[in-house]
Amino acid sequence: MSADYIMVGGFLGAGKTTAMLRLAEHLTERGRRVGLITNDQSHGLVDTSLVAAHGYPVQEITGGCFCCRFNSLTEAADRLTRDGRPDVFLAEPVGSCTDLRATVQYPLSRLYGHDYRIAPLSVLVDPVRARRIFGLEPGRTFSPKVLYVYAKQLEEADLIIINKSDLLTSDQQRTLEKVLHDRYLQAEVFTVSARTGANLDTWFGRLAAAELAPRRAMDVDYDVYAEGEALLGWLNATIRIAASAPFDGNRFLHRLATGVHAQLAADGLEIAHLKMTLAPSEGNDLAALNLVRTDGEPELSHRLEEAVTEGELILNLRAEGDPNRLDAVVRETLRDTSRQVDAVTTFEHSEYFRPARPNPTHRMATLGAD
Repeated sequence: MSADYIMVGGFLGAGKTTAMLRLAEHLTERGRRVGLITNDQSHGLVDTSLVAAHGYPVQEITGGCFCCRFNSLTEAADRLTRDGRPDVFLAEPVGSCTDLRATVQYPLSRLYGHDYRIAPLSVLVDPVRARRIFGLEPGRTFSPKVLYVYAKQLEEADLIIINKSDLLTSDQQRTLEKVLHDRYLQAEVFTVSARTGANLDTWFGRLAAAELAPRRAMDVDYDVYAEGEALLGWLNATIRIAASAPFDGNRFLHRLATGVHAQLAADGLEIAHLKMTLAPSEGNDLAALNLVRTDGEPELSHRLEEAVTEGELILNLRAEGDPNRLDAVVRETLRDTSRQVDAVTTFEHSEYFRPARPNPTHRMATLGAD
């Protein structure tokens, strides 16, 4: 029997990981075995840590988008199959990636169609970000070449999922739905909240009932796409923390995020996503924090139940700006925050860069041809 392959895309900060965990829970409750595949330009992902903390088998594809690491993607699915034989694979691509239909879904169907039932492509939307981009309200946004990538993600979607409906009034929801309906005629539009669970069953039911639409892939200017991605600074760091006495890890994360946030705002840099986890050296406790806009507020989605003395901090930051500046801000703020709890920090891994030009392994314009 073939397994379901469900890919959920969307720009940085749209809430993909929370939605994927909700979908994994939904499927598990219905007796399905689920395996998840996360993806990033580098290794040391907060998303992978969160998925593992929820007890799901997970594989991480690093060093490029799914499109550029297609063979690694299928190998990850093979490893999950050997370990647990999932009925459903949930794949979360890099938030700055597009052209997934032509470079991932069509090749999977053409080359491995006997192994997978390919579900429609879902693209999640952060509603505050989207309302600003479409001129429905004032506020900071990205430069035109970054917005090219954002628009292309929506152009190829079968299902556009407005997430975080709990942040919208009825009028705000209605006007955003209308813009997306009018601009992206190929897609169905759903409004949900992965945080509260609102309307998720409708979306999940559509994923279960339909297959990938066999329409022609969109045209993509890879020069503009590459330039748009390269405007984003990328930073991944894994850091050991050891303090002289137990400290409040939730407050530590919030102070760290607030400090990074303040400096990047002063620099005029737009944050796409700052996310962090802090896991004590012993036990299964975990704190997780997200910040998805420069004028937003840091939010703890998971809280530590007890104080921590030693642990592992994973920090992922994406912003439109110089990655060297991102690194300097993170290191300076971490030093200041650590002093407040008398802690020593050691970087076990740190990378900061601009994404390289996408170079897909395969690109198929239609479901049945190269």
